[in-house]
Amino acid sequence: MFELKKIVSALLMPLPALLIIGFLGLLILWFTRRKGLASFFIGFAFIGIFLVSFQPIATSLLRPLERENNPFVPTSTTVDYVMVLGSGHVIDHAMPITSELSRTSLMRLAEGMRIHRMFPGSKLILSGYGGGTSISQARMMAKVALALGTNKSDILLLETAKDTWEEAFQAASVVGDKKLVLVTSASHMTRAMNEFEQAGLAPTPAPTNFLASNKIKQPWERYKPQAKYLEQTERYWHETLGQWWQHLRNLLGEPKQAPQQPESTSNVSMELALNTASPA
Repeated sequence: MFELKKIVSALLMPLPALLIIGFLGLLILWFTRRKGLASFFIGFAFIGIFLVSFQPIATSLLRPLERENNPFVPTSTTVDYVMVLGSGHVIDHAMPITSELSRTSLMRLAEGMRIHRMFPGSKLILSGYGGGTSISQARMMAKVALALGTNKSDILLLETAKDTWEEAFQAASVVGDKKLVLVTSASHMTRAMNEFEQAGLAPTPAPTNFLASNKIKQPWERYKPQAKYLEQTERYWHETLGQWWQHLRNLLGEPKQAPQQPESTSNVSMELALNTASPA
C-alpha cells in the first residue's frame, strides 16, 4: 500500500501529470486526424506548466498553508523531546555528509538542533527509514548532528517509520505524556500535527523550510517561470493530496494503533541513543 500510494501521488504531481497530458496530445497528433483535440491537449500542457511555475500563482497557493502554524518561540515551559521528521538523503561518499541530506532534511535538522540547544536535557528524536539505501534517514541525520556538536547521548532514532503516520505512532511510544516539539517543513506541519494528535500526542509545532514569500519585489524574479516556483506548487499539491488521504483513511476507519515493527528492529531506536554508528 505504501509503494502504491507513492507511485500514484508521484504521477499526480503537476509536472508529471502535465507532461503525460502533453504526450497524449502528441500521440493523438501523430496517429489520428483529430488535430483540434491534439492541439487542446498540447496547449493545455504548455499553459499548465507555465502557470504552475509562475510566482504569483505558486506563492498564493502555498503561502497560506505554510502560515497556518507560527514559528517556534521559546517559553519557560520545559521541553523534553524535539522530534525532527526526515525527508530524504543519498549515500555518496564523494560528498560531505551535509550534502548527503536533502535540502529539506538539512533545514529541518538545523531547526531541530537549534531548539534542542535551547533546552539542556532534552532529547533529539530523528526519524525516517532507509528509502532503499543501506543507511536510514534517521541515522544520516544523526551523523550530521554529531558532526555539528550534538551529544550522542541526546539522540534517539526511529529508523523504521516510512511516513508521518508511522512516525507519529512510534513517537507516542517514546514520548508518552512528556513535552514534545515537532519540527518539519512549514507546508507539512498541519498534516503532521493531525497525525500526531491522532496518535495521542499534543506537540508544539516548529515549522521550518518556508518556501513561499510575497516579499519578492524584483519583477524579473516575480514574473518569469522558475523551477523554484514549480516546487512551491508541487509542495502545495503534495500536501493537499496527503490531507485528502488522511480524510479517506479516517472515513475507512484505519486502526488507531502503532504500526507493527519487525522483531529485529523493535528496540533499536532506544539503543541507538548510546550506540549511534560512526560514519561509514
